[in-house]
Amino acid sequence: MTRFLSSISLSLLFSFFALALFPAAAKDWKAGVAKVDISPTEEIWLAGYGGRDRPGSKVSHRIWIKALALQDETGRVSVLVTSDLLGFTAGLSKRVADRVQSKHGISRAGLAFNASHTHSAPVVGGMLRPAYKLGPEHVPAIERYTEKLEDQVVEAIDKAIDAMEPATLSFEQGLAGFAVNRRRARRGRRHYPAPVDHDVPVLVVKNASGKIKGIVFGYACHATVLSGYEVNGDWPGWAQEGVERRYPGAVGMFVAGCGADQNPLPRRSVELAKTYGEVLAHAVDLVVRGTMQPVEGKLNVALEHVDLPFQTPPTREELEWRIKTDASESRKRHAKFLLEKLERDGRLATEYPYPLQVWQFGDDITFIVMAGEVVVDFSLRFKKAYGWDTTWVAGYSNDVFAYIPSERVLREGGYEGGGAMIPYGQPRPFRAGVEEIVANTVDALFQRVNGQP
Repeated sequence: MTRFLSSISLSLLFSFFALALFPAAAKDWKAGVAKVDISPTEEIWLAGYGGRDRPGSKVSHRIWIKALALQDETGRVSVLVTSDLLGFTAGLSKRVADRVQSKHGISRAGLAFNASHTHSAPVVGGMLRPAYKLGPEHVPAIERYTEKLEDQVVEAIDKAIDAMEPATLSFEQGLAGFAVNRRRARRGRRHYPAPVDHDVPVLVVKNASGKIKGIVFGYACHATVLSGYEVNGDWPGWAQEGVERRYPGAVGMFVAGCGADQNPLPRRSVELAKTYGEVLAHAVDLVVRGTMQPVEGKLNVALEHVDLPFQTPPTREELEWRIKTDASESRKRHAKFLLEKLERDGRLATEYPYPLQVWQFGDDITFIVMAGEVVVDFSLRFKKAYGWDTTWVAGYSNDVFAYIPSERVLREGGYEGGGAMIPYGQPRPFRAGVEEIVANTVDALFQRVNGQP
């Protein structure tokens, strides 16, 4: 009898330990990860810098599309896509989303497309077209690459969904310090404010046996160490490689944060790109090996488009005058680009339909997904509003079409405050008040995913 009771006691004790080690969330999540090589196979113009005068021809570091498919306790599936690209266009995101929705029934709000913003990947679609000196002979390679890329993104999503299995999720944040606010890095601007976001959010995906299948991590900084003619993922590419080297069999996925006004400094060497990648990979490793918080509950998702107003567009006469008299070739290309739009559409845009997205992981993570090149002020604002430890803000998502300045940056001006509208082909800088339009929309989405009226 004593042995029988002892056996029951040991069984109960083992059950308690098992519950502690494998919480209820283990049976609630399913997850799958996948990666697809998107390195170009022909000579192609590289994105991000207007100073290049010829296509790139060599792949020095392979680039990837990666996908994480998540199924929550309700059976609803959402997919995060990350990429070694300058950005997704609105058209590419929509085409992929339409195909995935038709095939898998996943809502548009349940698909998020993020780009590392490497300046050493191929041009995609018409993004930043006025910035580049490319001729008509260079366009077919871009079109072929973009068409193939669409299929490859769908392929990665398909593979991630097919790979879904019972999983656990955990989350925590670390730190890395190589991002510098670039707006004060020029002579005469040392007096500018210099906010940074050095947080390194980390989401770890393990299967039911405890093996790490995926590590998703983020940082807010431009991927602009390198500026040559070779295809590579810049420091985010080496960071992902470093994470995967530390955790064999796992897929490392990088999510670019609000790094529009952040640069890795110093820069301009392969050694520095590798160094920053290793710094970030090590920061991720410290988080993974430390104490992480379980992620439980449902994954509620929401997406909204809100119109961001431009200042009054230029007239036809102004554009024609610029083409004739402006000494800047980039401003001439911009004027020609707008004039073609005006002749085709009969008008220039007075606003832009801006996509904003929020994913709420139970009570554990608020994931805010923002389009465009977003300055760091937004990340700091939203973390203060929704929780420094549990809020993760991504930029460069779904549609990279312009810089998104805070009110401070818009008032100060400069490249991030309005100058970048020229290479992006937008008619004018944004009007005052865009920060509040964005913040109010994010707050409405936050209320929605948290079940509040």
